[in-house]
Amino acid sequence: MTDPAISLKNASLSLDGNAGRVDILHSVTLDVVRGETLGLVGPSGSGKSSLLMLMGGLERATGGTITALGHDLTAMDEDALARFRRDHMGIVFQSFHLIPTMTALENVATPLELAGARDAFSRAEAELGAVGLAHRAGHYPAQLSGGEQQRVALARASAPRPDILLADEPTGNLDAANGAAIIEMLFGLRDRHGATLVLVTHADDLAARCDRVVRLHDGRIASDDAREAAE
Repeated sequence: MTDPAISLKNASLSLDGNAGRVDILHSVTLDVVRGETLGLVGPSGSGKSSLLMLMGGLERATGGTITALGHDLTAMDEDALARFRRDHMGIVFQSFHLIPTMTALENVATPLELAGARDAFSRAEAELGAVGLAHRAGHYPAQLSGGEQQRVALARASAPRPDILLADEPTGNLDAANGAAIIEMLFGLRDRHGATLVLVTHADDLAARCDRVVRLHDGRIASDDAREAAE
């Protein structure tokens, strides 16, 4: 049987706050099948984004184990995690996290250059074209609208052809029209590259497009529903 793209076994997360230790996730066990589109939903504070951060190795679990593509993320140091993300993951945040002193083209090409790709700029041009921004390649983030900045972030995440795409409220800072366009592009990139997609969202209509929806409540899985293919 093929290993899941992501597997969490009794994964927990606790963080120290001003009022003391805060338990955010409680013994979460979850497998994400390769090629699956998984929506993570739930009320604010339920642990959705924290769970996504564990999957991406951006937060370190305080209990349990997390594996991605058969590799134990909980056993890796920060350098190994950074290399693993570079080689296998694309991450899109609600805030675009573009480098302000770089053009759109340079923002997309940078992770490819860091990975040693000789064709970094030609691939970056192709990805900007795929999100409809070939004509904005030479513009800086401050010269782009919010929707355009998120499209650059999508192109940057997909350019390395990641095995896993993680998206945390990718439409949260956008109006309805731009948000709908970003979602079409996100699913299109996922289909084009065959990546496993895990998506945090508050939007029911967006969650309904996923193969499977996991609902969190108070740091625990409240429900786990596979959608029918016809839906």
